[in-house]
Amino acid sequence: MNFRRLGKTELMVSEIGFGGEWLERHSEEESIDLIKYASDKGINIIDCWMPDPKSRNIIGEAIKGNRDKWFVQGHIGSTWKDEQYYKTRDIKYVIPAFEDLLRRLQTDYIDLGMIHFVDSAEEWESIQNSEYLQYVKSLKEKGIVKHIGISSHNPEVASKAAQSGYVEMILFSINPAFDMLPANEDFNIMFADEYDKELTGISPDRALLYKICEENDVGITVMKGFAGGRLFDASRSPFGVSLTPSQCIHYALTRPGVSSVLCGYDTKDQVDDAVYYESATEAEKDYASVLADAPLHSYRGQCTYCGHCKPCPMDIDIAMVNKYYDLAVMQNEVPATVKSHYELLKHHASECVGCGGCENRCPFGVKSADKVQKTTDLFGI
Repeated sequence: MNFRRLGKTELMVSEIGFGGEWLERHSEEESIDLIKYASDKGINIIDCWMPDPKSRNIIGEAIKGNRDKWFVQGHIGSTWKDEQYYKTRDIKYVIPAFEDLLRRLQTDYIDLGMIHFVDSAEEWESIQNSEYLQYVKSLKEKGIVKHIGISSHNPEVASKAAQSGYVEMILFSINPAFDMLPANEDFNIMFADEYDKELTGISPDRALLYKICEENDVGITVMKGFAGGRLFDASRSPFGVSLTPSQCIHYALTRPGVSSVLCGYDTKDQVDDAVYYESATEAEKDYASVLADAPLHSYRGQCTYCGHCKPCPMDIDIAMVNKYYDLAVMQNEVPATVKSHYELLKHHASECVGCGGCENRCPFGVKSADKVQKTTDLFGI
């Protein structure tokens, strides 16, 4: 298992994580065993948005005696009312629900205290200066929550959070299908039967979010990396082709700021399928060729940082050069953090000899030679 730094939290999280929402489908014994199996495979981050007692009890029993090996994303505002899920900012429900989370997880702290599920700009604004946010911040001040995060499907809200100064990481929905969609407060549109035929490539709203996260060192953990399994089925995929778990995971992990992809599991075989990513060949991870040849929704002309441009005779990482160029030109002045990251690359755009090999290999027809020259002019090296 490979590990990545989760932004300014400094936590080293496994590239493959555990999304816990399916735990209640099985017996407690089976689900406890599944979490322990995932831990044995190197997975060290788990998300618990679920308020139901069964799911929380399962996680608590599974990490008992092994708590220091897990980073827990625990959601604040996800409550259990009348035997069902209830999202609220009302402190009379929020506090008992969070205390219940600690008790059932058999822990006295949560690594990542998540502001739960904010998809509307209006709700984001209403949270500021609220009793709810005061409570979240007080948990961090007391050390009960180590870091404050947020979960959202809306890139505009997530961007506001990333610039807030107090949100340190974001749980966000990322896959090549969702990345085409513009910001919207109704996440159900992501699962529409068909997408607008005019959609192509990454939405500017989402590209901006990735830039802001990179610039502010706000880490991203990924939910819905498989679009609920839809991307595995050509008949349901908005691209008209199917992808594999390794291809979906690789897509998410090549987005700026992303540290871990939290997958949902019903079986140990599904854990194995996700963890297989770590030993998969470049060909097995290759989502780019599949998308480039898809009958619907072309990414043509847009760099997806897939790495097909390798190898470079000068050992330039063209994908990373393109990534930092794209991040830099999204505003009038090059952010210092982006410039610093670019300068730390072992080889720079100015070393290009113009052989054109990267362009010949690009499945999306990106004119990398032009971008390399523009990058040299922009960064000076």
